[in-house]
Amino acid sequence: MNITKTPFIFDGAMGTYYAAVSPNPLPKCELANLYERDTILAIHRQYIDAGCQAIRTNTFAANRISLETDFAAVAAVIKAGYEIAQEAVAGADADVKVFADIGPVPLAPTEDLWEEYRGIVNVFLELGADNFVFETFSSDEYLPEISRYIKSFNPQAYILTEFAVSPEGLTRQGDSGHKLIENVLQIPTIDACGFNCFSGPYHLLQYIKTFDTTGKTISIMPNSGYPTIINNRTFFEDTKEYFAARMLEIAKQGVTILGGCCGTTPEFIRETVARLGNLSSHDIVPGGRTVKAEPKQPAAGNALLDKMNRGQKVIAVELDPPVDTDIEFFMNSAKTLKEQGVDAITIADCPIARARVDSSLMACKLQREVGIIPIPHMTCRDRNINATKALLLGLNIEGVNNVLVVTGDPVPTAQRDEVKSIFNFNSVMLAKFVQTLNETVFDSPFTICGALNVNARYFTRQLEHAKKKISNGVSIFLTQPVLSEQAIENIELARAELPAKILGGIMPIISHRNACFVNNEISGIQVADEIIARYEGKDREEAGQLAVAISTEMAEKIYDFVDGYYLITPFKRIDILTEIIDNLKLMHR
Repeated sequence: MNITKTPFIFDGAMGTYYAAVSPNPLPKCELANLYERDTILAIHRQYIDAGCQAIRTNTFAANRISLETDFAAVAAVIKAGYEIAQEAVAGADADVKVFADIGPVPLAPTEDLWEEYRGIVNVFLELGADNFVFETFSSDEYLPEISRYIKSFNPQAYILTEFAVSPEGLTRQGDSGHKLIENVLQIPTIDACGFNCFSGPYHLLQYIKTFDTTGKTISIMPNSGYPTIINNRTFFEDTKEYFAARMLEIAKQGVTILGGCCGTTPEFIRETVARLGNLSSHDIVPGGRTVKAEPKQPAAGNALLDKMNRGQKVIAVELDPPVDTDIEFFMNSAKTLKEQGVDAITIADCPIARARVDSSLMACKLQREVGIIPIPHMTCRDRNINATKALLLGLNIEGVNNVLVVTGDPVPTAQRDEVKSIFNFNSVMLAKFVQTLNETVFDSPFTICGALNVNARYFTRQLEHAKKKISNGVSIFLTQPVLSEQAIENIELARAELPAKILGGIMPIISHRNACFVNNEISGIQVADEIIARYEGKDREEAGQLAVAISTEMAEKIYDFVDGYYLITPFKRIDILTEIIDNLKLMHR
């Protein structure tokens, strides 16, 4: 398909419009292809009557995960959706194209989604689809492979890809819209790209002004505006006149494909078609320039990196923030550790999903009042992308430029009815988000730390995951506690495989009961049986001495494979840590 007449106008929203016009809307509108065929057909025809030149099949979420069914049922939904769309255009007076609509499959990024996407595409290809739109994606993962696959079967297929970005140009996974468009424009099997959903027309107009659209086929399909919730239903309140006026301005920026997303109706498209009817080539003045994010170097004078780069080992100690407002122990411990020569304090972010004083606020307090380098943990749990960015901005202003990104513990099952967890992304995605901000916002970039589980049963998978983290900005790994020979071997393997700094985890075991609990109840930690046996019959003082001895022994065994140590404080036993630190300092000499 060649777009000869511009602007080329798509339809508007299917999901939100279906929910508004159906007498008994299904929760998953794609299933209406099977059970409310006439409603879907009528919606397509209304958009065609409004003047659009292309409609999208009602198959955005037609995948096994979204529909919670097997692939045979998914294929039936796709087949019905495609046939309904074809019937709609067959009766049209004008030439209206049908685009096979495919949305992102909502699985964790660690999952391989290729087979799911290929299965969806195969159904469309078998139906004779020539045009494809991949919309509302948050990254370009799989898009090169999918587009090549389609073109291998149908070289004439037209492929449009669209990303959902916030008003500031970031996807839900933290990717930069500029970088995504720059990447996709280099893929020869993708014909056009742009943005849809997430933002309204005003913000996408402002954003597209920062691009040079000259000679590029760019699409913009915004939401009608921002939604409001009334009686548990979503409504978009911006008017069709406002929407159409902004779409005219977007077209004047050199955008050649336009349409609507959530909240838009046939009347929005009708008004847009009318506004664009008198647009001439003289009105089109591509604005802005392509913003190329130049990676910034780690902040000058980062004491941790500087010391490790000199070949000196660093010591970081984890302190849990208090569960209440009594911070005396935390602050006094930090002062003691600084006096003893500890390089950094890491601060857990509500460990085991229990509320504690915010790690970022404690980091700022440490920086100001103790003068020691803080490394706040930042989890993906219970904090969306906006809240995460807000915290990072505050930390950066306060001069805190090291952060440990982790996925975070899930909320315990018994608490899920009372406390809801939010996982907008995982640790790899969070690292990418921080790195994107490093490249586009921060003059003093963050050094990004990540976790490495050296106790994992299939450690090669951990290494692959760690390499993904490195490619997304992680430069220092803090490992889980080393309490077995297998963990020692895995750290040696990590040293050989990973181009990053490694701080070996050391956690003193303070009693036989503690050893058994950690080994059986704490995910990601493995205590060797022989270590557990050594604690049998030991009183508090003897167990404390043994904790120092074993921790020192483990530190010696991993000495050649690490750039420093990451000590985890057990039950406020700073007395044990200070002895271990003294031993580590002797080793360093």
